[in-house]
Amino acid sequence: MAATKSSSNRTTDHEAIRRWAEERKGKPATVRATERDGEPGILRIDFPGHAGGQTFEHISWEEFFEKFDCANLALVYQEKTADGDTSYFCKFVNREASE
Repeated sequence: MAATKSSSNRTTDHEAIRRWAEERKGKPATVRATERDGEPGILRIDFPGHAGGQTFEHISWEEFFEKFDCANLALVYQEKTADGDTSYFCKFVNREASE
């Protein structure tokens, strides 16, 4: 079966994740009040004008990827929607569970 424009991709590559997010003006973030012992909490990518607003706290890419690797995460994302528009869809999954 051929991949559609809206098909999902999966990666653990830091540069690919950063490129995808920055092309959409996304910034690495954590959900406020989920951090523990000075460590970032639940990871998110914050896109301007999308849900998140006051619930996200921006962190550095270094902090983001440290938590990303420590939590053994992968990113599932889309480049385009079914209509061909830029997609902002992404979610974090466990690396082993998604293989």
